[in-house]
Amino acid sequence: MSEGKSSKGCIVAVVWLVILVIAAVAYRFLVTDPNEEQLQSDTGSDSRYTHEVKIQADLFSGYAVLRSEEMKKNLRYDQIRLTMVEDEADYDARLAALEAGEVEMAVFTIDSLLMAGAKLGRFPASIVMVIDETKGADAVLAFDTGVKTVQDLNSPDAGFVLTSNSPSEFLARVVKSHFKLPDLGSDWIIEANGSEAVLKHMKNAAQSDKRAYVMWEPHVSQAKKLPGAKVLLDSSKIKGLIVDVLVARREYLRDHPEQVRAVVEAYSRAAYHYQNDANGFAGLVRSDDPSLSGDGAKAVVDGIQWKNTLENYAHFGLVSGAAAGDLLTMEDMISNIMDILLKTQALDADPLNGQYTTLYYDRTLSTMQADSFHPANALAIDGLGQGTSDLQGVRTNAHLGKLSDSQWGSLRAVGDLDVQSIGFRRGSSAISLSSEHELRRIKKMLDNFPSFYLRVVGQARAVGDPEANKRLAESRAQSVGDFLVSEGVSAERMRTEAAPASSTAGKAQSVRFEVGQVPF
Repeated sequence: MSEGKSSKGCIVAVVWLVILVIAAVAYRFLVTDPNEEQLQSDTGSDSRYTHEVKIQADLFSGYAVLRSEEMKKNLRYDQIRLTMVEDEADYDARLAALEAGEVEMAVFTIDSLLMAGAKLGRFPASIVMVIDETKGADAVLAFDTGVKTVQDLNSPDAGFVLTSNSPSEFLARVVKSHFKLPDLGSDWIIEANGSEAVLKHMKNAAQSDKRAYVMWEPHVSQAKKLPGAKVLLDSSKIKGLIVDVLVARREYLRDHPEQVRAVVEAYSRAAYHYQNDANGFAGLVRSDDPSLSGDGAKAVVDGIQWKNTLENYAHFGLVSGAAAGDLLTMEDMISNIMDILLKTQALDADPLNGQYTTLYYDRTLSTMQADSFHPANALAIDGLGQGTSDLQGVRTNAHLGKLSDSQWGSLRAVGDLDVQSIGFRRGSSAISLSSEHELRRIKKMLDNFPSFYLRVVGQARAVGDPEANKRLAESRAQSVGDFLVSEGVSAERMRTEAAPASSTAGKAQSVRFEVGQVPF
């Protein structure tokens, strides 16, 4: 046989071999596999689940109810499989996952949702429920040697040690936006990797440093035990600012409203269960994070207020008056949080252009309200579930009672509110029209700090008769106090007084606003 014929025969053999391999593969996938799949189908069972909902969140203890067996059990009644997708608090990636349809729902703090939406350039998800609000779980601490009050942070050398892109950072922004700190430097944030790392910074720091340390439980409780350490401000002293919400992808909310409602109801029932369980939320949190000690779990739970059904109705504006207590509506909370982000330059502009109602959806809760939903219904408790009046009540901030002179004297100063100079007509106590807007803003700030008392300190220029100047300063303080009372500020939480005239400058004609709190 010639060399050419031999070569041709080899090529033909290779071609046939390839054809046989392709035929074998085709037979396996087109005949064998379908047969195996049919066999598996014939000898298997149908799933009890008709739907799957993926919720993305991090491991914050406040989300323990979402991860609980009680939550999963409640959803099984609706034939819904719950899948939790965990991340490391990467809010930008979380919002991107919602937009891409990788998850149906997710959890955010309101400020993190606003920040992530601003970066993305749109808001592909809508708030459907308030999960919780921190009430002491986050705190700003300092050593008394270096920082006696917030005002001691008014220095280019001062700074906040904190975890970026966390509720700790936002709490620091609350302080910066509400208190008069014009000299605090532009590099005021000192980054640390987590609350435990902040605590380590504090332990190793010189107590004379002008430093504030922002952390969360259980590290707050540990930090308070350090000699000379004290709390400057914790989240129990603020209202409607550090709030966790459940969001749903807008397309999913439009196309599957029944499933979204099932998730909200299942969560409400699970939270109600743990509220009334013998081990309570502390047992849940400890089972969710076994590294926590009993005291650590208690500290975490004491700092979180899980929202009940009626409180959700109030936040979404579905109940009003006495039924809503002093809870802020979702629209007002978003507005207040946006103000803080803008004032502290976390955002350059309002990405919602003031259209805050576009960020939340009230119809899930309103349909539950119309159907007289009660979280105990699934527990078969007789006599419950008849309507809103049977729901757990709205928890409100304790009323600030009237103080005696000695109690006013023992108040611990927190700091001076950041207020533009209040103007008066020359030589009088008549408030200028331009300052009335600023005083209404002070009322809004006081709403954010429901546990603080307020000193309104009148000032007058040190020109002329000292006694006349003192009377003018007192009159100015009283005029401002009367105006704030007319705007709804309780007279019992305010005291007006005059400061000694010490300057001839024009700014000495204004009023200073100092907030204080009953010592811990």
